[in-house]
Amino acid sequence: MVHTVVRKNAYYDSVTLMLATDEVKAIDGVEEALVGMATDTNKEFLKDLGMMSKEAEEAGPNDLLIVVKGREGILDEVLKVVDNFLKGGEEEKKKEEVASSLDSALEMMPDADLVLISIAGEYAGKEAMKAVDKGLHVMLFSDNVALEEEIEVKKKAIEKGLLVMGPDCGTAIINGVPLAFANVVRRGKVGIVAASGTGSQEVSSIVSNLGEGISQLIGTGGRDVKKDVGGLMFLEGIKWLSEDDGTEVIVLISKPPAPEVVEKAVKLVKESGKKAVVHFINGEVKDEDLVVGKTLEDTAIKAVLLAQGKEIEKDEYSYYEIAGGRDLESMVKEQLEKIEEGKYIRGLYSGGTLADEAMVLFSKEMGCVWSPSPIDEKCKLENINESRENTVVDMGEDEFTKGRPHPMIDFTMRKERLIKEYMDPEVAIIILDVVLGYGSHMDPASEIAEAVNEARKKYGKYKLVVANILGTKDDPQGYDKQWKTLEDAGVVVFPSNATAVKFALEVWKGLRS
Repeated sequence: MVHTVVRKNAYYDSVTLMLATDEVKAIDGVEEALVGMATDTNKEFLKDLGMMSKEAEEAGPNDLLIVVKGREGILDEVLKVVDNFLKGGEEEKKKEEVASSLDSALEMMPDADLVLISIAGEYAGKEAMKAVDKGLHVMLFSDNVALEEEIEVKKKAIEKGLLVMGPDCGTAIINGVPLAFANVVRRGKVGIVAASGTGSQEVSSIVSNLGEGISQLIGTGGRDVKKDVGGLMFLEGIKWLSEDDGTEVIVLISKPPAPEVVEKAVKLVKESGKKAVVHFINGEVKDEDLVVGKTLEDTAIKAVLLAQGKEIEKDEYSYYEIAGGRDLESMVKEQLEKIEEGKYIRGLYSGGTLADEAMVLFSKEMGCVWSPSPIDEKCKLENINESRENTVVDMGEDEFTKGRPHPMIDFTMRKERLIKEYMDPEVAIIILDVVLGYGSHMDPASEIAEAVNEARKKYGKYKLVVANILGTKDDPQGYDKQWKTLEDAGVVVFPSNATAVKFALEVWKGLRS
């Protein structure tokens, strides 16, 4: 039985509502639940669960939905749990010293020189400009900021010698301090400028795991390197690292920048006199004097070699090989003997750059890889919730996260999608990322393991599930624990995205031969 309660104009942030949903799901007799704002994304999720009602359909994005599937008479208990949880959260906020504005925050911390902004995009640009006017560096986590505002605030920041990282900047490490999504990495000689969140996390984690460290990690937001913005902060970040005494190797990471941005970036790096590695995903750098990374893991390894004063002797390196992993050929044969049906791959990512890397590597062998944001526009999915043939989805895209926490935090939708893809008789392989570090779910492997176990129990046939763990041994989730949890659920685990993708690709090729 499905119970629905709509509370008009009752706004709560998505993380609070995710935790409230978890509280409700723990109630004996509850089969499924959603406590969330009535956004289009949450309504689609309810439809997929078969829990949509007329009341939920008619609710607006500022209305709170409490929807529960369970035994008759359970609603009163559910509402009591939700109300107690939300009330408790409000009381905790009152106990904390909370600033209501930028000005009040500066009164509390007059020595602060950087502000992290994470509010609705329509207001975020104005707050960023206020911060720059007050002489503060900005990390603009918010997305949906107007292009004109981004350009204006970045130009003002450059005039004042300040950084504006973002909008839609998910990762930075400044003077050893991690901001938003970041991993526990060593301090060291490698400085990174990245128009990519999980790309910079992958590189910085592998650098740290190999014994080197990060001096600074300056994020820019993905739109910065496009023609309209012109790489304003990407280029500024290179200048900052060029003048940073703690940086000996500069690493540039991005989806393909506009050609004029590439030209300026290459010029600045060469003028810096420092060693450098450049990796533009699905892009090219035609300069024989620069070291080019073929994948994210290859980029990290080459940066470490340069930092340690060693020669780069290979065209492409594998972190999996360096870490002493099992022979991939024998592992492929094992999987070909175990997989019981299907011929397609489905990628369910929380990291946009990792999803892009997967699409680039897959497309070299497969041709069309379907996606909401494909490499080839002819391969664009009409419905983001319906895969076809070989598909890779970044579940952190705006279409999936409106009114919901990022999938690095909330695994609800990705678990449901994993089970759905597993139940498709044409699917043979599912690949995904598990991102550790600050800001991420504290036990992501258990969430994935639960979904894999449920899918295999429901469907009764074996399909290959491959995962890349992005993180370091010092991340709070416990790297080894996460690895073991996934392996115990029958997931094949790798320490880098590129190797996980290449392994899945070899199995896919074997199924076709």
